[in-house]
Amino acid sequence: MLDLIRKKQKSTIVKLVFWAIIATFVGTIFLVWGKGDDGRDETPAVAISVNGTDISYNEYQNAYNDLYQLYQNIYRDQFTPALEKQLGIRKQVVESLIDETLLLQEAKKLKISVSQKELVDSIATIPAFQDNGVFNKERYLQVLSYQRLSPEDFEALQKQQLLIAKAQAKIQEGVSVSDDDIEQEYRDQNEKVNLVFAKSPPALFEHKVKVDSEDLESFFNENREEFRLPETVALQYLQFDPSRYTDKVTFSDEDLEKYYRRHLDLFEINEQAKISHILIKAAAGTASELLEKKRQLAQKILDEIRAGKDFSSLARKHSDDVATAANGGAMGYITRDQAGREFVEAAFALKPGDLSEVVQTSEGFHIIRSEGYIEAGIKPFADVLEEIKAGLKVEKSQQMAMEAAMDAYNINRKSGDLAAAAAANDLELHETGFFSRQEAIDGLGMVPEISGVAFTLEAKELARPVVLPGQIILYGVKEKRPSRLPELTEVQRQVEMAFRQEKSRELAQEAARKVLKGIESGKSLSSQAAQQGLPVEETGSFTRSYGSFVPRIGDLNELAQVAFSLSKENPAAPEVYTTNGQYLVAALKNRQEADMAALTPAIRDTLRETLLARKQEQKLVETLKSLREQSEITIAPTILSALKD
Repeated sequence: MLDLIRKKQKSTIVKLVFWAIIATFVGTIFLVWGKGDDGRDETPAVAISVNGTDISYNEYQNAYNDLYQLYQNIYRDQFTPALEKQLGIRKQVVESLIDETLLLQEAKKLKISVSQKELVDSIATIPAFQDNGVFNKERYLQVLSYQRLSPEDFEALQKQQLLIAKAQAKIQEGVSVSDDDIEQEYRDQNEKVNLVFAKSPPALFEHKVKVDSEDLESFFNENREEFRLPETVALQYLQFDPSRYTDKVTFSDEDLEKYYRRHLDLFEINEQAKISHILIKAAAGTASELLEKKRQLAQKILDEIRAGKDFSSLARKHSDDVATAANGGAMGYITRDQAGREFVEAAFALKPGDLSEVVQTSEGFHIIRSEGYIEAGIKPFADVLEEIKAGLKVEKSQQMAMEAAMDAYNINRKSGDLAAAAAANDLELHETGFFSRQEAIDGLGMVPEISGVAFTLEAKELARPVVLPGQIILYGVKEKRPSRLPELTEVQRQVEMAFRQEKSRELAQEAARKVLKGIESGKSLSSQAAQQGLPVEETGSFTRSYGSFVPRIGDLNELAQVAFSLSKENPAAPEVYTTNGQYLVAALKNRQEADMAALTPAIRDTLRETLLARKQEQKLVETLKSLREQSEITIAPTILSALKD
């Protein structure tokens, strides 16, 4: 769907008649360019100016709102802010408003007019105003009234659209399609090529790279900046473990009650139904005759249960729910979100001991029996007293640990002496090695809350305590090292790796060039690739309709562009291509010309229509581009800013 919409967006014709498309949605029929009296300022600020013709913010916002609503109707729940940005809705609106204004100005220059009869006839064809396919004046007035538009306002808008359509037709006048055009289009659609190609991946040559100390030194000196060592810090830190304070926690009855009230969500009881069921499966799409037989079987079992037969025994014998059948159909307690709507509504409507009618769901037919029911509510204070005490102990011990950490921070933050804080709190002083912003911290791991602040501190400066799972950390910077250029010995391993990668790329590219040179001299790609130890593949036959995509290679526009110009005399694609980090050489294996005898009159007519629409579109695009270049167009800064967001 998104690809289709994107393609449509590229069509200027579609952009310019978007109002007509939206008009097919009765609910929003006149909102796109609506200027009905809605109590807002009649002279709003200017959004866009085209050669002195002003487009108000009101017009711009109405157009945006309704295009937004149109896409929302298409994509529904999938229409996210990210998708809106991807679609470029604001840009579409701005371009459409500018293009419409330019075409209206062009219509005036060309002295194009719309007669009253043309206007009336066009309005009469709008489905929203018709009753049984015939224009109904009363309905026309009702719809306009509902949309808060007067007939005069709507007719003026409709007249504008007709003028735009006429200007568009005038611009496209004279566009034609020749027989040569049709035959070339047919060739383009039916001509096929099959390429043979060889990929030269750098990894294939890594083992051939020899690391010479002088070469490595030279490579390092030329690329030293790429191996710059980042800024690093080393920390000292204390761990305040809340469990150390658990034995010191005391609380009153009032504390317990407050904790209970503050954490009622922890003691919620979901509404639950204890049920058993028998399922007779009937998958979606089951033929109506078989579906009826399944329903009758379920009804027969239900009648037997009502006549006194044991539910559990019948469930074991007949139920298609393998998971519950062995247990006599018992599902246990379920909540409302654990089954489909039809099943849940039937199950929760039963009282304990009740039996349902036959219930149909997407799975099939169910017979449901209620075994018990738990009403939604909150567990009583007395029932959860031990949970409350345990939770309150954890909460208060964490508070005490944080208070101890804050005391240590406040007492020592001027001196930055964590050793003194460690002694005062009987804690071990931990130290980390040096780490960069993107590296894990020794003993702590990846902790953005710490590393993000640590690099803003000076040496011997403390940061406020940080709460981590099960502990509170008080830390300070022991030492900082600024970013610097390294010596080779410090980054020897990284330099060797980069050196190997670069040299293997050079070898891979050179191998590909040798293959290409051999093909150009008249040798086969297969023989030349074999000499370089490169595997050979084929694309298989494809047409120009693939665009920039080349089968088995991927998106490679440069190769796709030249593929159909290759011949037996000159089979080699003219360069070494790069794709996904590999070097590629390709050549024509065979070519299948279009069968011109199969170009029937019917196919000619279809191609003529397609080409005519394409050439008309191209003419309109070129004309609008030219008109824009000759025009003075101003877009309000706020809208320009919105387009960049």
